[in-house]
Amino acid sequence: MASPYFIQSISQLHQLLCIDKPDNPLVSVIDFSQITCFSDEQLRSVIYNFYCIALKKNFQGKMRYGQNTYDFDEGVMTFFAPGQVVTTEIVDDLRLTGWWLVMHPDFVQDAPLARKIKTYDYFSYAVHEALHLSAKEETILDFIVSTIKQEIGAAIDTYSYDIISSQIQVLLDYCARYYNRQFISRKLVNKTLLARFEDALNRYVNSVLLAESGPPSVQYLADQLAMSPSYLSNMLRSLTGQNAQQHIHNRLIEKAKELLITTELTVSEVAYLLGFAHAQSFNKLFKNKTRQSPLRFRSVHRLH
Repeated sequence: MASPYFIQSISQLHQLLCIDKPDNPLVSVIDFSQITCFSDEQLRSVIYNFYCIALKKNFQGKMRYGQNTYDFDEGVMTFFAPGQVVTTEIVDDLRLTGWWLVMHPDFVQDAPLARKIKTYDYFSYAVHEALHLSAKEETILDFIVSTIKQEIGAAIDTYSYDIISSQIQVLLDYCARYYNRQFISRKLVNKTLLARFEDALNRYVNSVLLAESGPPSVQYLADQLAMSPSYLSNMLRSLTGQNAQQHIHNRLIEKAKELLITTELTVSEVAYLLGFAHAQSFNKLFKNKTRQSPLRFRSVHRLH
């Protein structure tokens, strides 16, 4: 398989897409309906050196972000961070509509967005679900992007940079809200996910794997459920307020409490059965979760 094609700059992207040079070399809004070279073989697998936020309508094909295939069932929006591999397999004679906001990290290096953009989970390499939008949500985003595009094309003054960067942050904040809505709206469906996760976690904790291999990793449990670690944690957080790693720690503490109360095992032996290589690590986690040492917990609960 050929190496991904590295697109260094937004100007280079415009050139590859056979469209006019960007008004600003660090930020641009591209109209998908103006692009006619989707079938260019060198654009099938690429690495962008900048952020890509896209709203694609009429998309037909498959897209991979890292190792995950993007789910486009009714979804229209994708988010890619710089330096990551994007592979697209599309049908011939594709006629996309929508917009594509591209932004080099240097554009916002002096703006609050430089720090904020790292907190948006949907840029994660492990995300594999396009953002679904209602007609109202799409209209809101279209308006914000049209404002950004107009500002990019206008004469530059002392306010241009702040207005564009702040509008991009507003756009990303709305997208974060809509992704959260997407998770919440699926809570009833995904309650089965919580049950499956707890079942997989309990099977592991109650098996010899715990002592032999240590506590289960988020990656291991995600593999059992055929999903990415990031997606699993996001779904659990939307359902319970806690991510996958917190659930794992909580289950280990429950198991530890059971062993401390019902057996004569030493703390070191309990730590070993829970897969900890060092008792100190177990003590630290137990105290962090319960505000008591294992010995203190045992003495208090055995008095009752």
